[in-house]
Amino acid sequence: MPSPGVYHRYNLNLPELSADTLMRLSGPNQQHIHRIEDALDIDIMGQPGAWHVEGRQAEFGAQALRALASLACTMSPNKADVEQILRTLRYKKDNKEIISQKNIILKAGRRNVQGKTPNQCTYLRQMQENTLTLAVGPAGCGKTYLAVAAAVVALTTEQVERIILTRPAVEAGEKLGFLPGDLQQKVDPYLRPLFDALSDMLGLEKMNALMEQNRIEIAPLAYMRGRTLNDAFVILDESQNTTQSQMKMFLTRLGFSSKMVVTGDITQVDLPHASQSGLLQALHVLKGIKDIGISHLSSQDVVRHQLVESIVNAYESHE
Repeated sequence: MPSPGVYHRYNLNLPELSADTLMRLSGPNQQHIHRIEDALDIDIMGQPGAWHVEGRQAEFGAQALRALASLACTMSPNKADVEQILRTLRYKKDNKEIISQKNIILKAGRRNVQGKTPNQCTYLRQMQENTLTLAVGPAGCGKTYLAVAAAVVALTTEQVERIILTRPAVEAGEKLGFLPGDLQQKVDPYLRPLFDALSDMLGLEKMNALMEQNRIEIAPLAYMRGRTLNDAFVILDESQNTTQSQMKMFLTRLGFSSKMVVTGDITQVDLPHASQSGLLQALHVLKGIKDIGISHLSSQDVVRHQLVESIVNAYESHE
């Protein structure tokens, strides 16, 4: 956490919050409040929404409560949300940024999805503002989930006619014919993270119905060659495992009234040593081009179990 500073008292009044919002903010048996107290070594007293925060890190405690209140206005924060707020406070030098920064809330099917860190907020804005967005970051930083959320919003609000999901099948060398089943069954293992996100937002029944209507399409990257993708929200996941020629082929499939999001983790390239990652080349070649956004996420943006952040940092230090 930031340097302790002097002991002081901070009054925080949030009269605009409803009783239900305050209950969601506090958590069952005030567990969210108690966790913030323990993490910052502070005391939070008074009535809900009219708190007196005391301690050396009282100001940070008030900021954590404000960030938690922002979440509670649209959802019920859980323990992981509280831990993420505390991690963000720990890493940000200017802690007020997470309070003042205007967040984007996506109504993605049955989920309200929003950025939980400044970098995630920037990523969401870039997807809204640009036709092509490249998102680079470690496992668990939300790059795939947020891309799927943006795609679901675009589909359900009729900005696009379909969602197209693709991913390089490196382990099978893009030659899936020997696997049993139809095309969907062949590529299912490679696109499972995308399916999981879609199912979470839409529900399994609605997702399957949209797939039957070809409004959600899945295809291995090799099947993109020769196509022009119009009126679509296209997501290329695990793009660090594309070759340079594959990445160029994919990017040039972009059609009218479409958006593309390319996600990847440049620390987890599984290509043969002789092959260079198409994502690494694209980050260099496309930098500075208008209507292309590039988002860099880091271990600070990991929203999985807290231990994942420690694992990512340990590997970065080792390498």
